[in-house]
Amino acid sequence: MATSRRVSRVAELIKREVSQMLLQDIKDDRVGAGMVSVTDVDVSGDLQHAKIYVSIYGTDEARQQIMAGLKSATGYIRSELGHRVRLRRTPEVIFQEDRSIERGTKVLSLLNQLNISRPLDEQVSNEDDIDDQDDVDISAEEEVR
Repeated sequence: MATSRRVSRVAELIKREVSQMLLQDIKDDRVGAGMVSVTDVDVSGDLQHAKIYVSIYGTDEARQQIMAGLKSATGYIRSELGHRVRLRRTPEVIFQEDRSIERGTKVLSLLNQLNISRPLDEQVSNEDDIDDQDDVDISAEEEVR
């Protein structure tokens, strides 16, 4: 079993090398058709398996094609990792789509819509309530003196 520090270093190294391969080495047109970035790599404790999370920008059809291209390039990527990263055994590579950035953007847009749709009168009345509360606090301090 590798230490957690070694596992995280290997994960970062795999992330960097796979990102480089996606930019320059993979010749599959399906992968090069969209914007693909490696967001995270999760390596098992025994360094035998690596889940590579990729973020894909594009339509659902383009995402499916890119994921199919990545799955077909898995053997090539694993063999290249074996040459580039010196490990006793090269980990099995599994690609998974990461949609966390998309979900975060959706949540932010919903929050912005709620803030915009909130009536201006309600915002002003809440500020008046805060001002009134300050007046009450000041008068309570004067009574104590």
